[in-house]
Amino acid sequence: MKKTSTRLADGRELIYYDLRDDTVRDAVDRRPLDRTVTTSEIRRDPLLGDRVAIASHRQGRTYHPPADECPLCPSAGDRLSEIPDSSYDVVVFENRFPSLAGDSGRCEVVCFTSDHNASFADLTEDQARLVLDAWTDRTSELSHLPSVEQVFCFENRGEEIGVTLGHPHGQIYAYPFTTPRTALMLNSLAAHKEATGGDNLFDTLIEQELAGERVVLESEHWVAFVPYAAHWPYEAHLYPRRRVPDLLALDEAARSEFPKVYLELLRRFDRIFGEGEPPTPYISAWHQAPFGQLEEFEGVSRDDFALHLELFTIRRTSGKLKFLAGSESGMSVFINDVPPERAAQRLREVASS
Repeated sequence: MKKTSTRLADGRELIYYDLRDDTVRDAVDRRPLDRTVTTSEIRRDPLLGDRVAIASHRQGRTYHPPADECPLCPSAGDRLSEIPDSSYDVVVFENRFPSLAGDSGRCEVVCFTSDHNASFADLTEDQARLVLDAWTDRTSELSHLPSVEQVFCFENRGEEIGVTLGHPHGQIYAYPFTTPRTALMLNSLAAHKEATGGDNLFDTLIEQELAGERVVLESEHWVAFVPYAAHWPYEAHLYPRRRVPDLLALDEAARSEFPKVYLELLRRFDRIFGEGEPPTPYISAWHQAPFGQLEEFEGVSRDDFALHLELFTIRRTSGKLKFLAGSESGMSVFINDVPPERAAQRLREVASS
């Protein structure tokens, strides 16, 4: 992998990640852009204890542009985009309309390929490995920023999810706090450790799933399963067999095997609802341990956390979506229409031949 860092016309950082070491990246952003001005502010809810990002500048962000005006495609002639070069393998750049900025963290865009009509599932294993390397590198770099406590790499795919740019891409959020969902996991870890005299909850969970009926696929270094209490109609969690706290700690064997396993999982998601169905909308989310001492979670260290990826779709059956209505949105109590055992069976049925 070759990494080349440059700046866009408004001062934002842009980084090329290339498969070839001899690739030269010297294209200049020729757009007449003013400096990016953000209004991002983090506010804490005194009743719930969580945080909300207030970012009014995002009202003006790019919204469903035609394909020939996509800001994530390479620049070509007089058609200038966020990527100055005429081609790329993987690109990461600071979001022009960030939810988090300055002391409130940082937001980045990850373009998986220059092919506007592709998806992550269309990537080759070499391309998928390059994305993994980019995620890992950005996790390392962002973790050293003084305002950053947790790094979250994710992909939203599909208009049903709320995606406003059709080009295959994901995002990275660098939060200045430990997110509520991670805090719940850490609290459960601490409680389980105390109740069992030191057992790790993640290890126990993986052991139980491997012995059950919800495993979707296994390899030497990875395992994917539908969790016992799945929140979403079709939801799979992907874990490395060797527990590590973050992407940085994956060994080379797990890194090498990841592309094949992850691409297979994504392709199965696209086959859930049968031939002729539109691409499955999904969210793919990496869960990494926060950086820091975790003093508020008594008895728990970063090494107790288990890196994993959660992949889920809001489509519950052909032509029907799962909406977060009263119970889910009002009380955070999910109601799942698809039994996890049935979802796992379906994801096994649609395996590649």
